[in-house]
Order: sequence, then structure tokens, then C-alpha cells
Amino acid sequence: MTVPASAFTDVDDVIRRFDAHDHLLDEGTATALYLAVELNRPLLLEGEPGVGKTTAAKVLARALGAPLIRLQCYEGLTASEALYDWNYQRQLLAIRLAESRGDTLTEADLYSEDFLLERPVLQCVRHRGATPPVLLVDEIDRADDEFEALLLEFLGEFAVTVPELGTLAATRPPVVVLTSNRSRDLHDALRRRCLYHWIDYPDRARAVAILRRTVPIANAALIGRAADFVATVRTLDLDKAPGIAETIDWVSALAALGVADLVRSGASGLAALAKTPDDLDTIGGAYREFAETP
Repeated sequence: MTVPASAFTDVDDVIRRFDAHDHLLDEGTATALYLAVELNRPLLLEGEPGVGKTTAAKVLARALGAPLIRLQCYEGLTASEALYDWNYQRQLLAIRLAESRGDTLTEADLYSEDFLLERPVLQCVRHRGATPPVLLVDEIDRADDEFEALLLEFLGEFAVTVPELGTLAATRPPVVVLTSNRSRDLHDALRRRCLYHWIDYPDRARAVAILRRTVPIANAALIGRAADFVATVRTLDLDKAPGIAETIDWVSALAALGVADLVRSGASGLAALAKTPDDLDTIGGAYREFAETP
């Protein structure tokens, strides 16, 4: 059983607790997370794919000793999948049982809390644990515009209105983190209800520190050269620029292959950085030029 932790005391406390969970957090992101918890405001994290938005929300839950409830967004996501639904099979069974006894069920009988199915958002509203949960609304930009409207009441008031039951409000506001890769623009109404933070690619020093932490078997020279090469690759015209997640995958692949010198690796494992055939060709060409650079 997870022991609930107290809220953060300050921004440095956020950084310390994340570090204790092997996550190196920059001061800007730490400040955004601290304010989201301290002010009870939803936080919208945007950034390129692979910069650690989802991971930040997951580690936040662990750092707070809170349960994590995740809502993965996709095109066509509906209220019945994200907010709440009714247990129609159980309702039908109740009707048949009532008929067998000669009873009649009213609409109020069928649409009561006994038949309510809690989806992720309503689970957060009705959570009764010692520590409020962290709700991760992951990749909100993948959902339809209409779905954003479904979230506005929750984001503004931490409440969900069920027409048959009324408005259900959280007794203790959950911590809400939304992530977006900016595949489409989000509406102003959603943005106004959230604190905002853009997570950028880490600078060289932090990228090296992250790689040393996550791939300890790789030597320092390999890590440094790998960080330099990925920074160069991000300046190219790619379909999908590699983030820190792809960099970790690549260095892990190099270490697994026994590579100690990036220049002599023979372009090993570059597929870990590329997500399309065109990108693989472009990165391969860049690597050949990089390998010739002292």
C-alpha cells in the first residue's frame, strides 16, 4: 500500500522528490508542477514528442504518494469512455428480476448510483482516498474538438454533471495534468482553465546527466558524443525529431551492442532515433559527416 506524501514545500522540494525517483527535473517544469499542486489548478504540458511530458505526470503521482489515473485520448473519445456511463446489462437484469416479482421499476430506479459506471474523470471526482489522485489526460490534442467541451466543467470546477443525478463535485480536488504534442490547436476555453508550461528539449548538460542516470553502463565519452549528435540531428528537416526518449533508446542500444566509441560504431542502432525511412536516411547521412568531425 502506498503511503500518502505531503504536498511539496517549494520548487526545490519538487526537484528533490523527482530526483529520488530517478527523474532529473529542470527548474521551469518543477515550478509549473509545484504551482499546479499548490494552487489546485490543472496543468497543460506541451512539447515535442519524447521530451518527458507523460513521464513527468507519472513521477508526480509517485512523488506525492498519490494514485495515478490515466485517460489516454484518441480520435472519437466520448463521455461514456472518459467521464461516466451506465451499466446497461445490470439495468436490464434488474428489469427482468422486477418483472419476475411483479414489480415495476421507474426511470429513477434504473438511473441511480447503483448502475453508474465511473470512468477516469468521474473516478477522480469521487475518489475518497487519503491523498487526491493525479489524473493524466494524455495527448489531449488527439481527441476531437467536441471532447474538449466535455472537460470544461471538470477543469474549471472539478465537477461532473450527470443529468439523472445532478452535479457531482470533488471533495478534494485532484491534481490534473494534460499533455499535448500540438498536433492541433487546443481551444482557448480549455487553455484558460489550465496553467501552462512548454517542455523543451534538454540542454547538453542536462541531456548528459539524464543519460548517465538512465544508461549507467555507457561510458562518459560515448554519452557526450551521443548528446552532441542528437542535438545536431534535431536541426535537420525530419518528420519526427528525436526526443530524450529516443536518445535514451539509442544510447541503450549502443551500450547493449558493446559500443564504447561512437565514431567507430558504424552507425549502429540509428533506427532507435528514426521513426520513418526518410528520417533514417537523413540521420544516417548526418552521422557519416559527424563521425568525420574531430
